Amino acid sequence: MTIADNNNHIDTASATPALAFYGKMLTFSRVQFNTDDFVAIAAQLQSTLSNKSSHIPVLIDSEVEQDLSKLVELLWSWGLQPIGVVTGLLDAQARDLRLAIFPADGKRIERILPSKKVVTQLSQVATSTTAATDNCKPKTDNMDAHQALQTSADTEADLSVETAETLISAEHITSLIYDQMLRSGQSLNHVGGDLILTNSVNSGAEAITDNNLHVYGRAQGRLVAGATGDKDARIFCQIFNPSLVSVAGTYCLRDNLPEHVIDKSVEVRFLESQGLVFTLMDESQINKGVKA
Repeated sequence: MTIADNNNHIDTASATPALAFYGKMLTFSRVQFNTDDFVAIAAQLQSTLSNKSSHIPVLIDSEVEQDLSKLVELLWSWGLQPIGVVTGLLDAQARDLRLAIFPADGKRIERILPSKKVVTQLSQVATSTTAATDNCKPKTDNMDAHQALQTSADTEADLSVETAETLISAEHITSLIYDQMLRSGQSLNHVGGDLILTNSVNSGAEAITDNNLHVYGRAQGRLVAGATGDKDARIFCQIFNPSLVSVAGTYCLRDNLPEHVIDKSVEVRFLESQGLVFTLMDESQINKGVKA
């Protein structure tokens, strides 16, 4: 761009590109629909999602005709973000709504739905509260009965308030523990807390969470933490050898991993100025991370 002033001096400013393309991995889930009954769909969403603020990008894959516009609105109301459809019956409606159309892949990946083990010990909270209440009750040797009852009631009221706050915070962050091996073709996706795998992740499998990911077996396959954009999320692996690792959308493929972290105990995190940083956890003398 050139600018001429009244004295006919011409200044040349460096032109800034209007846009630029960058490689960025977007983690999203495929939602398969076998019915157009929105009541049944809403009921299933309610039983599947723990909250309406997950903000998970999703693909719509429908085996039946749908009112795509209404389906998109329904998914948005549950905190999901439809970004497109898998090619098929809904292609024409997707074009009208300016939604992306994704090609169908060959082999479908199996979604694992284990029973959740809530790490926050709610039962222990209740037990410890009862014990604390008993321990905090005043002795009545040196006070009258009315004063003792009043003090005891005040103590129990304070503890009940603290317990309620503890339970509320516990319901918002729950970790999922999965004890079985994740085999090739299987996908484990957890929203709302850490994902803890006590076994291995085989090549061709994937483990995805919006918080921290812990793998205590051999970590192969695709490992994703901070799937909804949490840049503070981390990945902890006992034996690190993934085909892909990602934190908050920034990813690194197996061929680009630092060689000295392969098959070691590794922590992976994201730093704004460096990207993915890999730190060996089992060598105390190594304090510096290695940038991918």
